[in-house]
Amino acid sequence: MLIDSHAHLHFKDYDDVPLLLQRAQEADVGCIVNVGTTLEDSRQVVTLAKKDPRIFAVVGVHPHEVAQMKDSDLAVLKTLAQDDKVVAIGEVGLDYYYEHSPKEVQQKRLRDLVRLAREVKLPLVIHCRDAFEDCFKILDEEEGWKCGGVFHCYTGDLPTAKKIIKKGFYVSFSGIVTFKKSTSLQGVVKNLPRDRYLIETDCPFLTPEPHRGKKNEPAFVRLVAQKIAEIKSLDVSDVERISARNTKELFGLPIDLPDDQAKIAYRIRNSLYLNITNQCTLACVFCPKFDDWMVKGHFLKMDHEPSEEEILKEAGDVSRYQEVVFCGFGESTLRLDLLKSVSRKLKEKGTKVRLDTEGLANLVHGHNILPELKGLIDSVSVSLNAADAKTYAKICPSKFGESAYPAVKEFIKEAKKYIPDVTASVVGLPSLDVVTCQKIAEEELGVKFRLRPYDEVG
Repeated sequence: MLIDSHAHLHFKDYDDVPLLLQRAQEADVGCIVNVGTTLEDSRQVVTLAKKDPRIFAVVGVHPHEVAQMKDSDLAVLKTLAQDDKVVAIGEVGLDYYYEHSPKEVQQKRLRDLVRLAREVKLPLVIHCRDAFEDCFKILDEEEGWKCGGVFHCYTGDLPTAKKIIKKGFYVSFSGIVTFKKSTSLQGVVKNLPRDRYLIETDCPFLTPEPHRGKKNEPAFVRLVAQKIAEIKSLDVSDVERISARNTKELFGLPIDLPDDQAKIAYRIRNSLYLNITNQCTLACVFCPKFDDWMVKGHFLKMDHEPSEEEILKEAGDVSRYQEVVFCGFGESTLRLDLLKSVSRKLKEKGTKVRLDTEGLANLVHGHNILPELKGLIDSVSVSLNAADAKTYAKICPSKFGESAYPAVKEFIKEAKKYIPDVTASVVGLPSLDVVTCQKIAEEELGVKFRLRPYDEVG
């Protein structure tokens, strides 16, 4: 399902909303968040949302319009916010580019509306243009970050986007990301860590390529998803799933998504991943599961250890995939017999199989397990993660202490005897000596090296 997280269906630009919704449905847009910009159209978005289960409402006053806002409007907005179809306060914020309302008025009303959001316990939809410093200051002072929210139609730089997601907010990308001259914004999309983004049209504005110049509409949100998928080297279904789940969770949307249940088998790009255990030998400081069990929109926290039958059933027709990868939020080799049995059945079907591992299986099991994987695993990626034993023990702590690191290196060297394709990987922590790690992998261990981006899973 696609979700348009920011639209203005109630604007006078549209004279046939039912037809608009029909085209959206044909484009697999299953939900639309419709956003008010004045008190009057906040009433309209609530009325429209109550008429259609696919539409949800956001009420607030845009920074362009706050010069006409009265104190009494806050009470009306509070009443509107009580409706079950209202999911956020917005579109609120600061706009110093046009400055249709005086800066001082914008700042005062943003404070008022952040306080309202805190009072009614709803997230914020923020409009911010050329005003991030003041916007952040107000959110700090009014504790607006506690509300959660999204900076919609994001066009800022990468450091600012990182600050936003570090504060627990999302950023949302619109059709601007498809524009040929939006190379700077496309760079933000490419390098933005984690999956803290939504997608939107902001219709009737900002129509994406190749329809630029025409009136925008929710059906075109697919074009935004396609462009983000292209930039981030993902499948468009990955972007659909990630953005839909983020939108559902931010706004608390009472809708069902196809991937609401914990996943045993999950797809990213053209690979199928098998999440066969949540057990792990290590407690790596960079592991995202300590904050969130989501990977590219898939929920991976299981309530039981799946059986072979469950795994194969969930995997389904594996011929559709480039490869099957043993990699979830746990260490697959801790279930070694199951791993071998499932791999054997996959290889019988002619499937390419990869194992992503921490490389401590020989230490854990007390013997060399790699001969047992010969013919079952086509490639293995082993987490080297450091240039020395002391650093490894610090960032990947375990009961094995500093003896873990030499065991990982030995596992990598031994793996070359039994597995055709061996890679040593490291997560690019800011303090990590990546150059030395690469030399160890390529020169000492004689395998390929891969730098995995920090804060980017899957």
